[in-house]
Amino acid sequence: MNKNLLTAVGALALSASLAAPAMADKTKFDFWFGLTGDLAQRVGEVCQHFNDSQADFEVVCTSQGNYDQTLQNTIAAFRAGNQPTVVQVYDVGTATMMLSGAYYPANKLMAENGYTVKWDDYFPGIARYYAASNGDMYSFPFNSSTALLYWNKADFAKIGKTEAPKTWEEAAEDMKLLKDAGSACPMGINISANESWQLLEQFSAIHNEPVATKDNGFGGLDTELVFNKTKFVKYVTDLKSWYDQGLVKIKAKETGKTFVEAFAAGECDMMMTSVGDHGTVAKIAVPGLDWDVAELPVYAGTERKNSLVGGASLWVLAGKSPAEYKGAAAFLNFIAQPEQALFWSTVTGYIPVTKSGFDYMKAQGFYDKPPYTGREVAIASLTASEPTPITRGVRIGNFTQIRAEVSNGLQEIFANNKPVQEAIDGVVERGNALIKRFADTYPGKTLP
Repeated sequence: MNKNLLTAVGALALSASLAAPAMADKTKFDFWFGLTGDLAQRVGEVCQHFNDSQADFEVVCTSQGNYDQTLQNTIAAFRAGNQPTVVQVYDVGTATMMLSGAYYPANKLMAENGYTVKWDDYFPGIARYYAASNGDMYSFPFNSSTALLYWNKADFAKIGKTEAPKTWEEAAEDMKLLKDAGSACPMGINISANESWQLLEQFSAIHNEPVATKDNGFGGLDTELVFNKTKFVKYVTDLKSWYDQGLVKIKAKETGKTFVEAFAAGECDMMMTSVGDHGTVAKIAVPGLDWDVAELPVYAGTERKNSLVGGASLWVLAGKSPAEYKGAAAFLNFIAQPEQALFWSTVTGYIPVTKSGFDYMKAQGFYDKPPYTGREVAIASLTASEPTPITRGVRIGNFTQIRAEVSNGLQEIFANNKPVQEAIDGVVERGNALIKRFADTYPGKTLP
């Protein structure tokens, strides 16, 4: 970390400490979030910084486990009248939240509590995912990420390459050369439900291929999956062929190491994962590992589009007091400051969600030196184009279960239990049944 960056992060902590008010009655409000381990600790630090800066409010931050547990706990708490004021909801829970009517829209909350938010300061690829059809922001983007290609520079140098592959055709040739040069794992992948987002959703976005009808669900709850008729079928066919040739290896806990661990150990030469893993790789990499990140490859002839935002946003729930809402507005305003973007990105692998936050981090030299160099590639990927109706994102009901079905289909393919097209057709059929079940839960309702 360079001197300017150290000074800025240190000043943030110092200013929060110096701003500590005298003990007084404060309005407390709850914030539930869905992160664990080191990330939960980092959220706690953000909360402490806010509390140290406040004379009137105190946020009580509590991890509810993972994203799905947080959403389920929140639904149960709302029904019991014990809901938190602020809750972190993952991207695929956005449709459920919008249809619930159980929230205080973020744009309305901030305006009614005296805050002017420059909503156009948010990167379009992030803002448009979380916005309603009229562009209004109902929640605050918080921990955001996108997928990148991680590559081992030293092993690529052995095959005469100084850059990561930009196309899948080039990647295929590189993998063959790497294998011939002795690599046991030219590329590590994971086909579990938790990782299907990058194989299906990110691939489809950067190729401008639909996952579902009606603009990937933004146009109506009666959307239908269509990725059994897109370039995704060729992609999976190629992945299976590369797997059969020993060019692609499945790396997961069940096989001994995750693909992130295998890459960090120098065992796999490439992997595709979130920029959020950038910090993890830097932390656990074997000494001397020479690696970098790049945008995901596209097939030759493709006009690259923006990749999708992943992560979660913060929702303010209905049924709380005016004082709690004032506290929530102050908290959301606090975490939206560029200085907080710097802190959050420094201690996690997440990216800034606003242009002003990104510019501030560049000015502080954040991206100039390891271990942060390369994270700016995520911003380049998210802003590779103006979001199209397809690259805005995927907003369909029961999406968590659909991701599980995608994983089930991929496992059928890689275990040689079904041909590619038959397996993906089956995923689409089961997924459409899940979408219909979700739509039937909200008769007569439409997404805002």
